[in-house]
Amino acid sequence: MKAAVAKKPIIRIAVVESDPLRFVGFRALFDSEPDFELISASMDIGQLPNIDLVLLGNRSGQNLFDAMASLKATRPDLRIIVTGSGMDEETILKAIASGAKGYVDEAAAPAEFVQAIRIVNQGSVWAPRRVLSMFIERVTNSPGRIFPAGRVTFTDREKQVLEMLVVGRSNKEIGAELGIEERTVKAHVAKLMRKVGVQNRIALSVHAITHSLVSAK
Repeated sequence: MKAAVAKKPIIRIAVVESDPLRFVGFRALFDSEPDFELISASMDIGQLPNIDLVLLGNRSGQNLFDAMASLKATRPDLRIIVTGSGMDEETILKAIASGAKGYVDEAAAPAEFVQAIRIVNQGSVWAPRRVLSMFIERVTNSPGRIFPAGRVTFTDREKQVLEMLVVGRSNKEIGAELGIEERTVKAHVAKLMRKVGVQNRIALSVHAITHSLVSAK
């Protein structure tokens, strides 16, 4: 008798777009992903407490950063992926620094949208390669402007978490590997970010690489 295939947990996605046709487009785009549940939402998502993630359209006439601040005020832990067309690298970096967990160009392939949602839902950050390259170059050329001076020390457990975070492992995967709960991993990551003086996982990973805080693989 064949074992039953484990059903993926539902990912509830709020689509915040000024153009209702964009919601129809996303629904068609994710039609083959049975664990994606799309909800058309306004900026007031306080009535939707079970939302896991927000797709926030960067449309004309809407201030992206004001919109993000409004969403974060309601749900500080909310995972936001910004979508749009032709956003420059500086704006994307600023969005991530302001709390977005990712950016996907609206012309991206469906597979990229799906991957971005799954990666962000697992607790990681998704950004175009050109943006990451720009960030790494900036950190390498002037680390003192972004990170505090002085030697940062980590516990053995923090080093283990950092090593796995740098190679792209999710909190759940790190917890399973180290035999600790996912919430404990989150606490370690939060402490690492405070020690280093950064606001998100991308900045923490880049700092660890450029300052040789992790072993070369």
